Amino acid sequence: MSRTLSRASVADAVRVEIPGVPSRGATLRLTASDERANAPDAAPKRSGAGAKPKPVDKKAAKKTGKKAGKKAGKGRGSSSRKDATPMAARLDRHVLYEHSVQAVESEIDFVDDTFKDLRGRRARTLREDFCGTANTSCEWVRRRPTNVAIGVDLDAEVLAWGARHNVGRLKPAARKRVSLREENVLTVNTEPVDAVLAMNFSYWIFKTRDQLREYFRSVRDSLAPGGVFFMDCYGGSEAHKEVREKRKIEEGVRGGFTYVWDQSRYDPISGEMQCYIHFHFSDGSKMNRAFSYNWRLWSLPEIRELLAEAGFVRSTVYWEGTEEDTGEGDGEFVPAERGDADPAWICYIVAEK
Repeated sequence: MSRTLSRASVADAVRVEIPGVPSRGATLRLTASDERANAPDAAPKRSGAGAKPKPVDKKAAKKTGKKAGKKAGKGRGSSSRKDATPMAARLDRHVLYEHSVQAVESEIDFVDDTFKDLRGRRARTLREDFCGTANTSCEWVRRRPTNVAIGVDLDAEVLAWGARHNVGRLKPAARKRVSLREENVLTVNTEPVDAVLAMNFSYWIFKTRDQLREYFRSVRDSLAPGGVFFMDCYGGSEAHKEVREKRKIEEGVRGGFTYVWDQSRYDPISGEMQCYIHFHFSDGSKMNRAFSYNWRLWSLPEIRELLAEAGFVRSTVYWEGTEEDTGEGDGEFVPAERGDADPAWICYIVAEK
């Protein structure tokens, strides 16, 4: 399995324009000092085209999101000096989130390869709904000099962080190809795009069929002819339990830290869930409720029915394969009409206009 729960902002959508990109509204601009502080990084190294995360324990995998085997490092949220301040008070929750939850390289691998398989060409324009820190949008524009990304989110604070720490770290040419908008995903008006992404289950914020159908229709309307909508979904018997699961993260902070996924409350009548992410540190300090998610646990049949009602001509579930030796997920997602009754699974849903 490959990824985890929750975008750093499960709000709705945002407008923060980056220098060099035409703006329709209020702008957040990187200053000269911002640009000096965020010298361009080279694109992250990948293990090759179509690389997938190494398989991990399925029980932990639904909250993983990171490739196995990386060495611990200092990272943006760590410090090499001794500091009496508790780690929970001085570390950045967004940095911790990116290290423990996101796997943008493998996610964009899947989007890029699947679009080409379906349409016989590479996608160029991408909109990332509920984009949070725009980490995925930045990965998209790194891939090719013709790629353009639009990130949409309602949380201005998170967008500002992403503009400074992620967009600001891109090379200048790539930076001009990312636009962040502080707007509602239901009403945002963008040029037609090849692909729209709603990852980390962020669309679950819509708790009724009418709301979710309306969102799907707005996505369909925003797609160019032949456009494709990419989502992820998780489920299984463990998804209905009120549990806490911990996972040690060895990168990003010297000495590592512990990621805690907390399914605090589940209502079987409404399907509503309350979930949190906590971070625990080696000095004993804790960052409790660093992120909070209140959403509905949607099923695959419900989602696909609503996609059809919204006018998508086809939706396909991409199910993860299984390692024969271990019985665990192999990180390869393929089209499927039937899946195993795994207690904890993650899949992609791909809807075609």
